[in-house]
Amino acid sequence: MATRVGMVSLGCPKNQVDAEHMLYDLRKEGFQIVSDAALSDVVIINTCGFIESAKQEAIDTILEFCTLKQEGRIKAVIATGCLAERYRDEMKKEIPELDAVVGIGSNGKICDIIREILLDKQAVCSYGAKTELSMEGGRIISTEPFYAYIKIAEGCSNNCTYCAIPSIRGKYRSRRMEDIVKEARWLAENGVTELVVVAQDTTRYGEDIYGKSMLPELLTALCEIDGFKWIRTLYCYPERITDELLDVIAKEDKLVKYLDMPIQHCNKTILKRMNRHGDRETLTALIKKIREKIPNVTLRTTLITGFPGETEEQFEELCEFVKEIRFKRLGCFAYSPEEGTPAEKFEDQVPLKDRERRAEIIMEEQMIISDSLNEAALDSEVEVVCEGFDRYAECYYGRSQADAPEIDGKIFFLSEDKVRVGEYVKVKIDDTMDYDLIGSKM
Repeated sequence: MATRVGMVSLGCPKNQVDAEHMLYDLRKEGFQIVSDAALSDVVIINTCGFIESAKQEAIDTILEFCTLKQEGRIKAVIATGCLAERYRDEMKKEIPELDAVVGIGSNGKICDIIREILLDKQAVCSYGAKTELSMEGGRIISTEPFYAYIKIAEGCSNNCTYCAIPSIRGKYRSRRMEDIVKEARWLAENGVTELVVVAQDTTRYGEDIYGKSMLPELLTALCEIDGFKWIRTLYCYPERITDELLDVIAKEDKLVKYLDMPIQHCNKTILKRMNRHGDRETLTALIKKIREKIPNVTLRTTLITGFPGETEEQFEELCEFVKEIRFKRLGCFAYSPEEGTPAEKFEDQVPLKDRERRAEIIMEEQMIISDSLNEAALDSEVEVVCEGFDRYAECYYGRSQADAPEIDGKIFFLSEDKVRVGEYVKVKIDDTMDYDLIGSKM
């Protein structure tokens, strides 16, 4: 009987793509993939190690499955992903119940590692070079069948002072455009209608192999593929958003009018300490240009409060900026001092309670903005992709072009007809609920 393997993938879509490659390799080598990890023989926890809350979630998940192992319900627990890569020495020492700790450069050896731990009953720690993490090969899509992520690069070379990603994932490595287009064509042929383009910094795509950003050319090529209805791009850094990119987004019908632009702050001093570019004036000018070139664009951003040295005045400037710009989508995180990053060693750390209080204030301001924008959407008609049926609310739910999967809000809607998952329907909006909208299929 084939060994049953379950995968629990945590963190970002880029990590999820890595998990999908491992699942493909496992199935190809004869392992049985099970959707409920608790019913497997071997569990792989593909961890996130980006910020403190993500690390804690990963540790809690590992311990949960180690308990099942102790109860005899599963045979082995393996940790892969960013936490395993970042804390090479600590993982096995702190959690001795783990049967294997696998760095990202050893993902391609996952089949051999499972065979080894089941045969020898000895713990394995395997770490290949970060560059050995392949971005090519088959995948088992783990999202809903109508949408999928496509990773166009690995690693990061931006070296923001608060971020551990360069030390975890290595320097920025772009995939060749022909390989991305080939994979995208395969996704479209297999029923994917919404393609979500991801990298740590999508706007940097191609600089390392083509000598310049090739994101506009890549997006144009992806739009030529039959089958895609929506193509969405995440993680666009403001300093690399060019007129050429904006013109392509405005021109191509398949490119959703949605721009995810993590700015983190608006104060010049704080941004400089973060090793980020720009200031409130340049960001305001860029956003004005974006809105002129792409009417009705949905702008999404993320912010960090309580970065070392952030004064109350600088925080107030951020609050004013949020009120002025009125982002349609916004997430805010209290600064998390990460081991090994330059910012961790900055002397003027802001107390945790102040960091968290400031993040709460920003999100309260955003709730007011979101309520206002949702009210303005009443009586409008939007195209929605159905994601499922909510048995408790007794209605369908889905997303519009303005909502990225697993990040943004939902649109709940009634329908007299049966609606299939992945079907695109017109919905008239007639009510709101926090960050979500409510309507009826037309």
